[in-house]
Amino acid sequence: MPDPGLSPLPAHLPAAAARLGADVLAQALAGPAAEAPAPQAAPRWIPGGPSGLGTSSVSFARPAPPPVPDGPPDPAAAPAAPAAEGRPIPGLYHHPVPDPDPVRVDEVSRRIKDWAVDEVQLYPEEWEGQFDGFSVGRYMVACHPDAPTVDHLMLATRLMVAENAVDDCYCEDHGGSPIGLGGRLLMAHTALDPVYTTPEYAPAWAESLGSDAPRRAYRSAMEYFTAAASPSQADRFRHDMARLHMGYLAEAAWAETDHIPEVWEYLAMRQFNNFRPCPTITDTVGGYELPADLHARPEMQRVIALAGNATTIVNDLYSYTKELSSPGVHLNLPVVLAQREKLSERDAYLKAIEVHNDLMHAFEAAAAEVAATFAVPTVLRFLKGVATWVDGNHYWHQTNTFRYSLPDFW
Repeated sequence: MPDPGLSPLPAHLPAAAARLGADVLAQALAGPAAEAPAPQAAPRWIPGGPSGLGTSSVSFARPAPPPVPDGPPDPAAAPAAPAAEGRPIPGLYHHPVPDPDPVRVDEVSRRIKDWAVDEVQLYPEEWEGQFDGFSVGRYMVACHPDAPTVDHLMLATRLMVAENAVDDCYCEDHGGSPIGLGGRLLMAHTALDPVYTTPEYAPAWAESLGSDAPRRAYRSAMEYFTAAASPSQADRFRHDMARLHMGYLAEAAWAETDHIPEVWEYLAMRQFNNFRPCPTITDTVGGYELPADLHARPEMQRVIALAGNATTIVNDLYSYTKELSSPGVHLNLPVVLAQREKLSERDAYLKAIEVHNDLMHAFEAAAAEVAATFAVPTVLRFLKGVATWVDGNHYWHQTNTFRYSLPDFW
């Protein structure tokens, strides 16, 4: 039977959505208020939300506290440490979020450590402190407050941990190197996007998936994800992971040739080497699906790309001092600005804040336009989920004082 497509919208919805979009766009593009020295006072960008029968679950109001997770927490597990307040970067445009639900944080933290240690043997004992300091449970609960269950949260949490294992072990400071990275990434990618080969050679490929921690983590996390996601959601994620791996390879190529990219080149690389795979699965973690034809719309793709770009520059800014203290040259936006535009370290860092703020305003304006054009509940809920992920990502960077500290530029 042919796909009948989306049901026609009620006649009143486009006009109502246009008003909503205009209001949001005006707020997102507001002048001095959006650039105020205390951006943490800025309101969330989408006011209200759809109304009427069947739309209560997609209200854009802040969610109520989530229910107690499935099953009681393990009494032997240590409680999660309270969130450090941290310090937001002065002048950085962002929206504050409430501290994530501590019951869920404890449960996700317990389950992810069990998975990492017992299921995939992800790290040696001496890395345990770094794993705990990453605070991935707090990170994912802050980014996905609408997840209906802890099982849904775990879909994102396993993938986040697996992605970081690949980055650390293949690219960064736990044995990573640009030399030979393409071959390692391709083999890891086959844990997400399986190889279909001949019976003679299939067993060797299957055995390779357990040969190192990153591949074990990718394979396991993807198995959990595909069991819960639709085929189109799983394929969407694979596509975004291919983008991520291509970005890793570009940065590695520059490292091998000691190339400092132009600022525009760096930002192009960061559109691929960024957080995009995380917000793009917000519907799977939320227990619903944004239809593939709506997700693929160029307008929606622009929203998702801008969200990934802005959140990745947040990482550049909060990890700046951490990367400066590491051996070698670590490319980040302030470093590239200083080199290419002949700026002092301080001026380059402050200009990187401006670049982030421009990306955030562009993201919010683009999201408002999509909300006005495609005013259906799944689109509005997905836009809210992506925006919430952006906010939660900032919250985690700001509060993770185990990993990050700010430079003394103010």
